[in-house]
Amino acid sequence: MSEGTMERMFKLKENKTNVRTELIAGLTTFVTMAYVLVVVPDILSASGIPIYAALAATCISSFVACLANGFYSNYPFALAPGMGLVAFFSFAVVGQMGIPWQQALGLVFISGIIFILLSVTNVREAILDSIPMNLKQAITVGIGIFLAFLGLKNAGWVEPNPATFVNLANLTEPSAMLAAIGFVIIIVLSIRGVVGAFLIGIALTTIIGIPLGVTQAPVGIVSLEPLAALGQTAFQLDVMGSLKVGFIALIFSFTFANMFDTMGTLIGVATRANMLDENGRLPNARKPLLVDAAATSFGALLGTSTVTTYLESASGVAAGGRTGLTAVVVGVLFGIALFFAPILTIVPSAATAPVLIVVGVMMAEAALKIEFSDFTEAVPAFLTIIMMPLTFNIANGFAFGFISYTLVKVAAGRFKEVSPIMYILSGLFLLSFAL
Repeated sequence: MSEGTMERMFKLKENKTNVRTELIAGLTTFVTMAYVLVVVPDILSASGIPIYAALAATCISSFVACLANGFYSNYPFALAPGMGLVAFFSFAVVGQMGIPWQQALGLVFISGIIFILLSVTNVREAILDSIPMNLKQAITVGIGIFLAFLGLKNAGWVEPNPATFVNLANLTEPSAMLAAIGFVIIIVLSIRGVVGAFLIGIALTTIIGIPLGVTQAPVGIVSLEPLAALGQTAFQLDVMGSLKVGFIALIFSFTFANMFDTMGTLIGVATRANMLDENGRLPNARKPLLVDAAATSFGALLGTSTVTTYLESASGVAAGGRTGLTAVVVGVLFGIALFFAPILTIVPSAATAPVLIVVGVMMAEAALKIEFSDFTEAVPAFLTIIMMPLTFNIANGFAFGFISYTLVKVAAGRFKEVSPIMYILSGLFLLSFAL
């Protein structure tokens, strides 16, 4: 594909970017989220899904979803199986409830169909547009803190504590020291305006990790085992078996959690990239929402849990990505990863963790735009921000923010400021907690 073709297809000049910047942004996003190549298959294997089949399903579903989003919506949002919902799939639905993974995939497939119907009818876009601007800014801040907290955890700087919930970890551990080195490198490169600061920082940190014993040498270069194993899960889902009355609550849980995780990611990343219009709306939001919906069902057909828009897209946006070319680059790299997984998975989490922390810092800037002087705006905004990292769940931040927004506005006699959709969503969130 020539540079001229890419210019016409992705409207690079109109979006104040260029091919080089988009390529770097795509590489940055991919390397930042490359951990899914290891973590997602590992978690899915706990449900009984063969690990190589899970890796193939992860790579192929991400490849197709990213390309679809890049070419169709022209937004720099990358997609892959969502970590939270993958864990819910394996440990709660299959592990605790004892539902076979084939039926669990059927539940994911059905939730994807529901997503598609909601997206085609513009219901999801209407919901996105109905969120007050202060809550949108709060969502951005909350996601930033969530990303930073995830980065601190992956860096080995904080650890769980039964008495204080979380405390400072042992910073003399090799991985923690490597993350500190990477953090300094990325900060210095960013301050100096070096193009591709995140990607260069990740690469240098990975190399430095070799003598520290954190970066492990690859066991090989090329592997065809994942592709050969895909037949063990592809089209093995049991849709008819998942159509049971007792599973309605599970379908609702998959649908609700993914819908608001996706919305939160779109709002947060789009805000960081200054893509929202003067009314706080994402132009043509229906397109990335529709791709996200279709990707969920497609991933279930292959053998993986809910495919969703990824928070790590913010790292590519921070690196300058503004068009679908960024997403296409990510997709192509996921396709390549199917064959070169042994090489691509050597990047340690300590090398990508600093990027998440720095992106969190950048996204926290949105807090300056929140009207904290208005108590009816401050309370829901604060709860939205604080509940995301503390519950390790974006959807929970939405829930507390929406419910509290409706309650405080009604209590203040300003119920007319609450849109009908917000009333409905608040009621649905309350219902989800009850279920």
